[in-house]
Amino acid sequence: MFRKTASLASAAVLALGLGAAAASSAQAKPAAESSTTAACALRLGSVTANGAFTSRMINATAPITVGGVRGTAGVFGANQVQHISTVTGTLLGAGGETRSGLTVMGGALYSSTFTVDTESQIDPHYPHNNLRIGGGWAGYRWIDQSIHQKVGSPTRTTLYAQRTNGQLDRWVAEGSGWRSTGGVGGLSTVKSMALIGRTDTTETFIANTRAGTLLTVTWPTKNNSATVGKTVRTATWQGFEQLIATKCGTSGTLLLAIDRDTKSGYLYAVGHANGTSTVIKSLGKVPLTFSDPQYFRIAPNFDTLNGG
Repeated sequence: MFRKTASLASAAVLALGLGAAAASSAQAKPAAESSTTAACALRLGSVTANGAFTSRMINATAPITVGGVRGTAGVFGANQVQHISTVTGTLLGAGGETRSGLTVMGGALYSSTFTVDTESQIDPHYPHNNLRIGGGWAGYRWIDQSIHQKVGSPTRTTLYAQRTNGQLDRWVAEGSGWRSTGGVGGLSTVKSMALIGRTDTTETFIANTRAGTLLTVTWPTKNNSATVGKTVRTATWQGFEQLIATKCGTSGTLLLAIDRDTKSGYLYAVGHANGTSTVIKSLGKVPLTFSDPQYFRIAPNFDTLNGG
């Protein structure tokens, strides 16, 4: 049973050698760096207007490169997906991959799973499911799923969702259902949030606001706990409608910032979050048009995030 409450207000993983902090304007078009000391990558997924699922790599090379797209038709219906979480990709011995995540379709929450073969087409030998979890999801801006795994410890699976009034709600998977662990208010000006850090006791997001602030929000995993916010930059981040992040190096983050108005994306190497002392290096504009309705990260089965 799913219980909801309106409760309280990659590829190459090489060490980053970041220079001086450089937070470029969200409205500007940063020039591509002549060289970088990171060869990290973000595996970007999308759902097209026709319901196809796509996958490609965005590489933090100099200049930035984008790998070839691999599309899977027939995963969803046309314009069916309203929101989608981070998707986990589990490689199969035969060369295929099982992909699973959470989706909102028709105002209801679903657990969505399908498997592709070596040609990225749906493999009919495996289940292709959209299992309904519960209704009442029309009033949310976005959803995301966090899976914290540690050798010798139980897996912690957390669902986050931000309401249109700004409240951020959270649930933890228990058995076949979800248990609410509270919510926090005061985030009505936030435009987008992306998970950058997970520990045994906390999870940390990076977020931007309509006023242009870039900040981190750390939420202890304890029930009904309060968040801790820290300003990273005070201006110029208002132009981005979506942030997507992945691990880069031992303690950093590769951050993709998407401007929906111009259908553009910009890539940043972000050092370990440390308030206004956080090092940010602009890597330039991504050579890709961001015109699909939904974008998200495709994560490995064992997904470590140490940026927060």
